[in-house]
Amino acid sequence: MHRPGDLDKRSTTRGTSTGPLVIRSANDGDAQLWNDFLGLSPDANFYQRFEWKTANQELLGLPANFLLAEREGSIVGVLPLVHVKSRLFGHIISSMPFVNFGGPSSADAEAEAALLEEAGRHAEDSRCDYLEIRTNRELGPLPTVSNKVSMTVPLEADPEAVMSKFSSKHRTNIRRTYKEGIHVRSGGEELLDDFYFLISKAWRERGTPLYGRAYFAGLLKLFGSDLRIFVAYKGTTPLAATMNGHFRGTVEGMWSGMDPTWRDLQPNYVLFWEMIKDACERGFSRFHLGRSTEDSGAARFKAKWNAEPERLFWNYHLVRSKEIPALNPDNPKFALAIRTWRRLPMGVTRVLGPPLARLLP
Repeated sequence: MHRPGDLDKRSTTRGTSTGPLVIRSANDGDAQLWNDFLGLSPDANFYQRFEWKTANQELLGLPANFLLAEREGSIVGVLPLVHVKSRLFGHIISSMPFVNFGGPSSADAEAEAALLEEAGRHAEDSRCDYLEIRTNRELGPLPTVSNKVSMTVPLEADPEAVMSKFSSKHRTNIRRTYKEGIHVRSGGEELLDDFYFLISKAWRERGTPLYGRAYFAGLLKLFGSDLRIFVAYKGTTPLAATMNGHFRGTVEGMWSGMDPTWRDLQPNYVLFWEMIKDACERGFSRFHLGRSTEDSGAARFKAKWNAEPERLFWNYHLVRSKEIPALNPDNPKFALAIRTWRRLPMGVTRVLGPPLARLLP
């Protein structure tokens, strides 16, 4: 039986017309070549970057097996895998946990098939409950859940061209919010305290445990200028914040939150516009506003920005589990826990949240 980490001691080889295909676990020496491959692969995304291996292993203490496919010495496919194991929720292998999606990126169908085959074999050998692969497409015959969508705003070089396509009501809402005296700052670690203060309050309001401040500080160090924080203020008071990732032509909306005290000011109108404007001016072509449950309030708000929905697929390889899991806030069996979490003092949720959040993929 293989345990997390054993895959780097073996490989799977297939013969092809262009040479043997080898599947193995990546090590730290593969980091640059891994990311170089992603820089050229048309279906690559921010959540497949090699830095996530370090983030999960060192910042969250979770074993990570990042599979790569090689042909004649060149990488032709990658698939990041992370183990999330607890008595509460079982043993899950995910690509990728905690973020919007992940999944495989490959140069051809054969490489992808071999990566998925090896991932399934590793799941079976590990005797996990299930393997979950989050993508924007179905992966062969695997059973799926597809109630999430990724909302994407197409960008243009001139932000005013984007603004002109909004409805007149939406443009009025943006201007009205500016008149409340709301302004936005963007940057990095210097805004981390305000960012963390805001999402701590927002996630408590949702009834969801949050990672520790050190996790976000670690991500800022790992990704450098490819992570950016935006915070909306009224005077010096922080109202709402986001953390976004940059990958090639796409901005990834990752984590966000608003102090519910200021909900009536609707600061997200200015916050979102300033982020979109910044992305246009930096030359990005798409802005993923993050994933949302289909037809939810969040999805409807994102649609106001002319965001186009793209269905996401959670693909499952079941091992010990007999049915597709429902590990999400919409599951009624978590309702009591969510209500209880909302009532806890902030000081308590900040202490209890990080060890729980790392167990909720």
